[in-house]
Amino acid sequence: MTDLQFPDVAALAVVRTALDEDLGGPEGVDVTTMATIPPEQVSAAQVVARAPGVIAGIPVVALVFDEVARRLGAQPLQISTTRHDGDQVAAGDVVATLHGSTQVTLVGERTMLNLLCRLSGVATHTREWATRLEGTGATVLDTRKTTPGLRALEKYAVRAGGGSNKRLGLYDVAMIKDNHKLAAGSLSAAYAAVHGTFPDVPVQVEVTTTAEALEAVAVGARFLLCDNMSVELLRATVEAVRATGEVVELEATGGLTLDVARAYALTGVDYLSVGGLTHSSPIVDLALDLTPAE
Repeated sequence: MTDLQFPDVAALAVVRTALDEDLGGPEGVDVTTMATIPPEQVSAAQVVARAPGVIAGIPVVALVFDEVARRLGAQPLQISTTRHDGDQVAAGDVVATLHGSTQVTLVGERTMLNLLCRLSGVATHTREWATRLEGTGATVLDTRKTTPGLRALEKYAVRAGGGSNKRLGLYDVAMIKDNHKLAAGSLSAAYAAVHGTFPDVPVQVEVTTTAEALEAVAVGARFLLCDNMSVELLRATVEAVRATGEVVELEATGGLTLDVARAYALTGVDYLSVGGLTHSSPIVDLALDLTPAE
């Protein structure tokens, strides 16, 4: 599986922002919990899957509850995780068990579930694509169509589901699209400008025809995004590019669905990029079940 290094720093920033949002700021409170639950009360709880899916974001559980405990001046919860990121779960499976302050548990419950459900949904959707592409030689990629503020976590979830990350943002890989070509005057002018200004940055070029793909290869492009091509046009483009003898990575993108995924993969492309992995994945239903206080 692709490297699953969890983005701890980005995740903690998200957790703190989410808690601020829920509590009304760093010094805010859960008025219901603080009014009804004494600080000395302790409980056990389980994070349980209500539906099948692929889990992603397990480290978020501890991050959320540790941050809540810090804010309340309470002891951290004892947390035991029973699943790992990338694991398939069935309805009823226990993902984690908690023990400790009931206040901490209830204050952090929704923030933890919001993130864990969301990331598991992305991983589950990605796993569907990865399974559909098995044996084709093609890999499913994400895009920059992420939830603002959650990019590092959502791209991590894609990896947990068996996909790969395309680029993190506008800074690490250049992508020449139609508007860049138009503004620069031509594909070749745009490529020369990017490569000349940032010679160490990888450059990808979006193409929509076989002729444009060959033009891109001729000016030096070694990663092509074949946008909104039919299966037939894509196959012809792949064959034409491969016939140049240059080592070029090819990606199909634009309007792809699971129904046609395998057909597109079998054209010989290296990648299929799917914005829906991060912008349209339904959540995996997870819940926190509290055991009565001891």
